[in-house]
Amino acid sequence: MKIICLQENLKNGLNIVQNITGKNLTLPILNNILLSADQKQLKLSTTNLEMAITSHILCKIEKEGSITIPAKLLVNFINNLPNKKIEINIKNNIANLKCDNYKSIIKGLDAKDFPIIPKIKSEPILEIDSFEFKNALEQVINFVSISDIRPEISGILFDLSNEKRIKFVATDSFRLGEKILNIKSGKTKKDDVKSIIIPYKTVQELIRIISNQENNTLKISIENNQILFSLPETQIISRLIEGNYPNYQQLISKQFDTTVVIKREELIKAVKIGSFFSSRINDIRFKVDCKKSLIEVFSQDIELGENSSEIEVETKGKDLEIIFNHKYLLDGLNNINAEKIVISFNGEISPGIIRPEGKEDFTYIIMPIKL
Repeated sequence: MKIICLQENLKNGLNIVQNITGKNLTLPILNNILLSADQKQLKLSTTNLEMAITSHILCKIEKEGSITIPAKLLVNFINNLPNKKIEINIKNNIANLKCDNYKSIIKGLDAKDFPIIPKIKSEPILEIDSFEFKNALEQVINFVSISDIRPEISGILFDLSNEKRIKFVATDSFRLGEKILNIKSGKTKKDDVKSIIIPYKTVQELIRIISNQENNTLKISIENNQILFSLPETQIISRLIEGNYPNYQQLISKQFDTTVVIKREELIKAVKIGSFFSSRINDIRFKVDCKKSLIEVFSQDIELGENSSEIEVETKGKDLEIIFNHKYLLDGLNNINAEKIVISFNGEISPGIIRPEGKEDFTYIIMPIKL
């Protein structure tokens, strides 16, 4: 294999694929990047056996071939070269690299030993604006459970049952976020798949890669418990999580005993200040006074002291006292893009439902603390 490419192009391609490589002692080739020169493109691939990322870059191919090279060494070396032409010559699994007045020899491993990356041949079931898709994922990804005890909530639910919109849902049992993305510019194809669960790390990589590229059309295909995300020069293929996602809809009541409309920034400020005085369980107490149209945010720590803030609000229904974890509350509030929010309650032991005022495209459910 012999190729010539621009340092900037190779650097960009490596930075797309290198993130899922690591220090795998049982299968060292997983720490490598697969380089395959074929026709007019250099294909870069990595995998951790759960997910694989492939990126294509344009280059001059003088001789086709392939090799795997340790990711960390290759990325560090290429990133520090000048933005000039790089010549890569492979012989007997040894890579000779030349760029300007820099030369390096890197020992690789045979490409034949690299794990086979699955292929999905099905037509895309969805084509959508990549930034719209990424922005929707960013609103819920922080609510995913990081524990392996319940695999079904260690990923994000994609509800594809409606052709005109997608629901993204994530929960860790203490809070839940649901984002509804209306499909404006994309197109969908009827498919038997109604809902799937995407692993957290796959979604994390997808967001990272889309964030570092220009806005494009993202194509999504599903086949044999695998999902393929395709961008013009990059593909991510991942296994899906098996299991049934919790029936969270039963937590979203249609009727509420108490409803509060409040300015989001004022509430965030009050909760942040209150958090300085909360106890070790991060508790912060809400007291809703419907007659005075006030909500008091109160916190107390036996050793530090106490704090209370009053905010004028619009209220409906009964007075209420309820306790939340301030960290979970701020996580939800910070993911809502609205001047005012609506918080709905059904007593002190039922979850609070938070939505942007006048919209239902984002719902945040937070469980109260029971003392």
